[in-house]
Amino acid sequence: MKKKFLAAIAAGLIAFAPFTSSDAASRNEVAAIQVKTASDFQYWYENSPTKQKIIEFVEDVTNQNSANYIPPEDRIATFDMDGTFYCETAPLYFQEMMFFQRVLEDKNYTAPKKFFNLAKKIKPKVYNKEKLTPAESKLYLEGLTAVYAGMTPEEYRAYVRNFMNTYEDEFSNLKRGDAFYLPMVEIISYLTNNGFAVYIDSACGVDTTRELVNGVIPIQYDRILGTDFQFTSTNMGKDAPNSHFFDRHKEKIIISGKPLYDNAKTVKIFSILNQIGKKPVLAFGNSGGDSGMLEYTLQDNKYCSMSFFVICDDTERERGNLTRAKSDTELALKRGWNPISMHDEFKTIYGDNVKLKK
Repeated sequence: MKKKFLAAIAAGLIAFAPFTSSDAASRNEVAAIQVKTASDFQYWYENSPTKQKIIEFVEDVTNQNSANYIPPEDRIATFDMDGTFYCETAPLYFQEMMFFQRVLEDKNYTAPKKFFNLAKKIKPKVYNKEKLTPAESKLYLEGLTAVYAGMTPEEYRAYVRNFMNTYEDEFSNLKRGDAFYLPMVEIISYLTNNGFAVYIDSACGVDTTRELVNGVIPIQYDRILGTDFQFTSTNMGKDAPNSHFFDRHKEKIIISGKPLYDNAKTVKIFSILNQIGKKPVLAFGNSGGDSGMLEYTLQDNKYCSMSFFVICDDTERERGNLTRAKSDTELALKRGWNPISMHDEFKTIYGDNVKLKK
């Protein structure tokens, strides 16, 4: 379960230098990451099997003399976002945490009673990593859209940008807008610099994702696939959208507040078909919600293809869950997805000054 939209971005880029033990990565520093060749990687341990596999794959399929050569127009790579190259654990997804901000803390908004009562009830559960009941989860999902009903897209994106300046609850020194996995950003940069078209295929809302990565991750807006808001207009009334004449002088486009159609599991395949039109040769995910994308990439692919699965098994630098990590690794190996161990392969995650709160 995921949804909505994230944040803006600092203006100028800075010259990139490796982080020292006292540094944490800002958005500017993340944006400055450039990996063009194998020697440019800095945030992976030297013996990382993932790094080696990616390098070998890229060098092979971009070599015109190789039997595995992939033409540039077919070099498609897809990435999930939350938990794959961005934090999802502190304690929960960006959009879910923004719901609490909107309902419980926003002095300019009065939430419907059912969502206010829900937020008060489930917030302690979320922070304690307790499972929600099916009814709570359903209402939570409904609220992720409903509490922004009537906002224009621009107003929503501004709200996301403001929330990005808040800090992750379970880390010190980590703003929500900075919470990218540095090693995975290097992979995205490496692929981009070697002729791959990189797409995000996320269950997070597409506008949230666009705000988060804008100017930080080298991915174009039209290459971001996600869960979409349903929109309406202020004068739509009972008209069907395909028969409504939009008058720019009299109305605005706004968020309808209707429930989301989650871009997860097999829906991710449909997004690839509808919005990319070509099968990826590389796919990166971290949960069962990414299974469709990972499996589809490997199914009857006319090119060499690989799927990768990020395992949150680090309990010192991340909120790793070793029980889940074990089952996720077993699933990855069973399905032929390459597991990526955060503990064993990431030299740093967010920058060394980011610490878990005990």
